[in-house]
Amino acid sequence: MAAAMGAMVVMPAWASGWNTKAVSAVGLLDAGKAETLALVVETIIPKTDTPGARELGVGGFVEKMVKDCYDAKAQAGLSAGLDAVEAISKKNFNKSYADLTKQQQLSLLEGIDKGSDADLKGFLGLVKNLTIQGYTSSEYVMTNITHYEMIPARYHGCVPVKK
Repeated sequence: MAAAMGAMVVMPAWASGWNTKAVSAVGLLDAGKAETLALVVETIIPKTDTPGARELGVGGFVEKMVKDCYDAKAQAGLSAGLDAVEAISKKNFNKSYADLTKQQQLSLLEGIDKGSDADLKGFLGLVKNLTIQGYTSSEYVMTNITHYEMIPARYHGCVPVKK
């Protein structure tokens, strides 16, 4: 009983510091790598007449999925893959991935996809799959494009029955 009372007293003070940014902070990647990941997912699904993957927060989804659902090897692979994207960008274009044009970003990812490095191809495949999953299951896509209904069909209980 004392523990329950203590929890009731402490819980509001503990939860008062919660906000969207604090709750959604994943902590797998540092800020630079998280930004690179957001740009990579935006390159995979860019903004057109619908929002792009970055605008819908798919980068955070990818990071959270890898942290919560994948093993340490996949987590390290994500981080190493983002480092490799930056290294390839600086080697090929003498600029950071964030400073490249959209076409240069796309050609860099296509080069990784067509390359022979299995680790980089695995990284890109993982990011592509999770980007598609995160985008197609986002609230925007589910409500505005697929018109998802949580409970399909209708129940009309007060409709007269014809004999």
